[in-house]
Amino acid sequence: MSAALLDFPPTGPSARDLMERALDPHMLLGMPHLNGNGLSETWLMKELGHRHWLMLACHLGIDNADFRTADGEEAYAAICATSLTDARFDLVQANNILTIHSRLSAVSRTRTSTRHELSVHGRSVGAVELISTFVYRTIKDNNHSIARVTLPEPPGQRFQPSLLAQNAAGIRNGRLATHFGFSVLANKVLRTFRFDPSASQEFNGAGLFYFAEYQALADRALENWFPCKGPAVRKDVFFLGNIERNESVFFDLVDFSDEQRTVHGQLRRENGKVIAKIFGTWKSLC
Repeated sequence: MSAALLDFPPTGPSARDLMERALDPHMLLGMPHLNGNGLSETWLMKELGHRHWLMLACHLGIDNADFRTADGEEAYAAICATSLTDARFDLVQANNILTIHSRLSAVSRTRTSTRHELSVHGRSVGAVELISTFVYRTIKDNNHSIARVTLPEPPGQRFQPSLLAQNAAGIRNGRLATHFGFSVLANKVLRTFRFDPSASQEFNGAGLFYFAEYQALADRALENWFPCKGPAVRKDVFFLGNIERNESVFFDLVDFSDEQRTVHGQLRRENGKVIAKIFGTWKSLC
């Protein structure tokens, strides 16, 4: 009598295992991670956004980044501000190993910060902070109906101060007067660039205009107006809204300084609603 041998497939890794792998601090860089100025800022923001959400899921004690409201509705950890400082992306090349050291802190009951120190061969190439808040759609499939929502927080949580979070609040409530030396409330527009986003390229899996594409669009406009623009050295982006699919978005140049190589711009809908404020300094601007 012979017994048949059943070939059971090996058990694959759990979502939690894969979350831990995705948060490995070391990455071998290749073409997907680079552009003509070295490390791609757009790729980096997507990667750090992904890490932010995974770190937040671990912080909340859940096995993946499937965030839910108290009544089971889908919620999103929406990025509401980003800050890039001391960037030297032009030093980064293919086959370099990028090291990302990250830490998470709660800023308030509704906002979370992650800070990411970037280095190659032990040399710093920049730092990034991301601030998120939980949101949901009050009207199904309507990106204009995004509103904040509070999710359960871990017991005994302590809040840490964040200047970026403070500035983001100041932008939202109109109390921040200046940033990067520019008047935040200035409304004179010097130039405007129109963009028609692609649903298959600029929107994420939640159907929202992806936060990393805000700065990508701004860069595209600035390259039209300043052909000699070099890589970013410092940049703050404050997110104030979203757009629908098949909706045009406009980047306005509000002010700039040739001497300081700095720019103040904004993204808005056609009806004038501002959905982002962008302040940046570049290695060159001409």
